[in-house]
Amino acid sequence: MSLVEWIQKKAIPWFTSLGLTSRTVTLEVRGRKTGRPIRVSLARTDYGGQRYFVSLGGEVDWVKNVRAAGGQAVLISRSRTPINLEEIPLADRAPVLLAYVQKRAFMHSGAQASRHFFGLGPRPTLEEMGKIAERYVVFKIVQD
Repeated sequence: MSLVEWIQKKAIPWFTSLGLTSRTVTLEVRGRKTGRPIRVSLARTDYGGQRYFVSLGGEVDWVKNVRAAGGQAVLISRSRTPINLEEIPLADRAPVLLAYVQKRAFMHSGAQASRHFFGLGPRPTLEEMGKIAERYVVFKIVQD
């Protein structure tokens, strides 16, 4: 494992599991191939009184693992909280994506997140988000 991979797969999830960051947390899900717990750091976003995770990379491994686990996962931020993740249909993703940008994404301002993660201008519209929503996977966080 390279240093960059170690930082991404071990150090950052460990740091975010400490609960020192307000919206970035660690998600633990069972690996679909190994069955071992896999941890990844994700930024939560809020919309309509609900909490969500957005996969900026689309169909990445953590998304596939969540699907294989039937949505069962653990949220780690100071403590361990069992959760269930429900995938949001394509037609309902745009408002959540817009909320993600507006509330800042990790260490980026809303304008930076819009450009960097979504390829849009500094103030994207709901319509613009709707046009690119198919590139992103969104899960609603439901506590058991």
